[in-house]
Amino acid sequence: MKADRRPSDPWLVTAAVALVALGALNMLAAGMTSLAVRHLILAAVGLGVMWVTSRMRIAALGRFGWILLTVSVVLLAIVSLVGIATKGAQRWLDLGVFTVQPSEIAKLALVLVPAAILAGGYTLARFAAVLAVAAVPVVMVALQPDLSTAVVLVVTVVLMLVLARVPMLRLLPLFAIGIASLPLAVLFLRPYQLERIHVFLSSDADPQGSGWAAWQADIAIGSAGWWGLGRQADYGLRAEYLPESEHDLAFASVVYGWGLAAGLAVAVAIAVIVWRAAVAARAARTREGALVAAGIGGLFGIHGAVSIAQSLSLLPHTGMPIPVFSYGGTASIVGFVSIGLVLAVRRDGVTRTLWATESARQRRPRGVSTGAVTVTASLVAMSMFAWQLQTAHGAELRATSDTQMLRCIRLPAERGHILDRGGVPVAVNVAEYTVAVVARMFAERNAAVHDELAALLGITPDRLAEELRGDGELQVVLARVGPEQARRIVDAQLPWVLVYPTGRRQYPQGEMLASVLGYVGIADEQDMQRRPNLALGSRVGKAGLERQYDALLRGIDGKQCVYVDPSGRPVGTGERIDPVRGYDLRLHLDLGLQQAATDLLAQAVRTSGGDLGAAVVMDAKTGAVLALASVPGYDNNIYGPPVDPVALAAQTEGTGPGRMLNHAVQTAVPPGSTFKIVVASANAATHVLSPDAVLAGGAAYTYGGHTFANWQPMGPNSLVGALQWSDNVYFYQLAELLGPERIATTAAELGVGSRSGIDLPSESEGFLGTPENVGSIGGTWYPGSTLLMGIGQGTVNATPMQVARWTAGIASGAMVTPRLAAAYGPADAVPLATVAPHRLSFADELGPVRAGMRASAAAGTAGQLASLPVPAAAKTGTAEDPSAPGDGLNAWFSAVVPADEPEVVVTALVRGGGFGSATSGPVVKGLLERYLAHTGGDR
Repeated sequence: MKADRRPSDPWLVTAAVALVALGALNMLAAGMTSLAVRHLILAAVGLGVMWVTSRMRIAALGRFGWILLTVSVVLLAIVSLVGIATKGAQRWLDLGVFTVQPSEIAKLALVLVPAAILAGGYTLARFAAVLAVAAVPVVMVALQPDLSTAVVLVVTVVLMLVLARVPMLRLLPLFAIGIASLPLAVLFLRPYQLERIHVFLSSDADPQGSGWAAWQADIAIGSAGWWGLGRQADYGLRAEYLPESEHDLAFASVVYGWGLAAGLAVAVAIAVIVWRAAVAARAARTREGALVAAGIGGLFGIHGAVSIAQSLSLLPHTGMPIPVFSYGGTASIVGFVSIGLVLAVRRDGVTRTLWATESARQRRPRGVSTGAVTVTASLVAMSMFAWQLQTAHGAELRATSDTQMLRCIRLPAERGHILDRGGVPVAVNVAEYTVAVVARMFAERNAAVHDELAALLGITPDRLAEELRGDGELQVVLARVGPEQARRIVDAQLPWVLVYPTGRRQYPQGEMLASVLGYVGIADEQDMQRRPNLALGSRVGKAGLERQYDALLRGIDGKQCVYVDPSGRPVGTGERIDPVRGYDLRLHLDLGLQQAATDLLAQAVRTSGGDLGAAVVMDAKTGAVLALASVPGYDNNIYGPPVDPVALAAQTEGTGPGRMLNHAVQTAVPPGSTFKIVVASANAATHVLSPDAVLAGGAAYTYGGHTFANWQPMGPNSLVGALQWSDNVYFYQLAELLGPERIATTAAELGVGSRSGIDLPSESEGFLGTPENVGSIGGTWYPGSTLLMGIGQGTVNATPMQVARWTAGIASGAMVTPRLAAAYGPADAVPLATVAPHRLSFADELGPVRAGMRASAAAGTAGQLASLPVPAAAKTGTAEDPSAPGDGLNAWFSAVVPADEPEVVVTALVRGGGFGSATSGPVVKGLLERYLAHTGGDR
């Protein structure tokens, strides 16, 4: 490196002025106008002091250094007595107009004094003298305690010893002592210093706690881009989130405000000062001058590199400012004095080179060029790190910068109504509204606004004031009001007052539809896991159609956002997004038919001594569910939200089994003789036995040493007769001929043992047993199991919906998927997708089975349907069920009309109800009569 021969150094001065300007721009962007003005005034004073010190004679450097050291020691002693304490450390003297930090003066003194002592070369005495002199300010600063500055002082002394070419053998013990004492230093660290080290070493520091400063520095640098956010209107608030933005984290702050370009300018200015100091050291006329210039350049480099590294979280936060850039009166003046001394050394070296007393090699400090290269390389590396942070995480950190200063109050969307096929509401919203305020902002309004709101709410101003003395919540809910009162409050347009629906749900039909509609509640942990986008406190469907179609019904919540400062205090109004009401949902359900089904079913359960019942009325061609009754039911109005705890407790006391279940789709029991048409269909599909073949009848059938009873003695029957009179003995024999696998194959195609696909949650799939799957669950398939399967007992369980599906499927030749919901949106604008009917593979072979079902309805076990105005096809069932009360018999009845061209299927179950034809038959007949009466005009 060739020495520059110009007597002045515009590069050095320009770099210093650039740092001052960038520091002022940083403070102006952050809204610290007064500090920026003071910073510029101090810089003006500093430039004057710099010019004065630049004229200093090199011979006076030693005296000047001793004066600075004496002043710093005296001031440090005074600080220990009357200094200003911050974070448990006394560091400043308050002189009224300005404050002084003596440790900053000590830093320059520990450059000048060692340079003066070691100017004559190394001796052991001079080495010891440097250590003894330096120990005084170092110990005094450490006792403040200000360990970070004490470490800088120690590093400064070591730097001077290295530059002065003290033999490394003498320095090694110092390095060893320093390394060995690091663990002991922990005993002297303040809690906040330990916290900073923990944050640096820990990857899981709480961003809202101990990791706040590091996290905010990452946000500032990562989100700023090339040109920063300082010109945005909200930057003043953003800047408040970055602590110590004018001092310790000034580098992160200037990048935040003016972009990575400004950060690079800071790094370049620091590098220029370091290099120009190195040039001055090489051009110095004396060894002392060379040491002073090199030491000052090294001090600037250390401050700059460490300060930038702490802003990038590459080092713990040490409170290290960048001289003349970061705000600080003492540091700024000392920085300009230091630059003035470098100029003095340079001026002396250029103008008096003829009087040099020793060779250039002897004057040149050790490693000055290497040090400058190292500082420059570290600055380049950190600049690349900052650029990479922006590239890899810029969008994410920018979003964090945007959101951390916003707090949003959720404005719940009004839930869509649910309507029956005729447009009659079956689920609506209570006309009730929440009145809330943004607490802190409303509290700051004038008394007239408070009084007006109190009057509109019908409470006293004192009561309102008491309500506003909350626990610091952003939103304070004041009341629930009706629609007229809510309208008056909205029309008053009071600032910071919010009015929105409570979201309380009402079900006009109560128990009749509760098991179909379900209810709404506050989202719990499972709901949040299932739908991660749900906001805390959202109201969601918890059961039934409310849950199944929650995404349509719930709508889209709005929000009212407010800007908050880092303490959480609202400071301004942010974005408002109005909620979007949920879609209305139109059902296939016929409310009149549903009422009839519920009434008939409840009567059947009550008179028969059964414990529960279910009825299905479904369009046999499309699967549209016209009624889905379940008893006992429950009152879904008590779930609100909020839940009515008194009513809930009263409802759950002494309730029947499965009150909360929809027994039509969630209760699976033995289907009994209704399964015989499935077995008959298996024979039709496989042609094992001719339907005209007559099998022996009787009161029982003996197989494998066991006797299987008939429900009454019968003579020989063909398939039609066996179905007409539900002959158990015939179906024992037919099941033996078919075997369980053939029966199961056909049954599976008819939907046995699988969910129907109805649009309700938590449907039961029932059970279809075979030797294979019974064995897989640890059961045993006995020889008689096949015979019991033939009459729908033993290893077969089905829901009423499954029975309705296979009844309709056999009667029509196609399987339908049941659907409750028909369309959504205004005026049923959007029909819901449906599954097309699936034609059975054996549909053309089912004539004899249908004939048997018609015979049953005309003059058999289902003969009560003979009085209907159209022919019916049906099958009854009486199933043994150990879980059923009384005699343990489940009453089944399933029928379709008209028999030749099925339109509707009706299935009823009463558990513990006895004989199917006697108990469930009147339910089915009554529903068919009502259906035909209301559709007769369309025939």
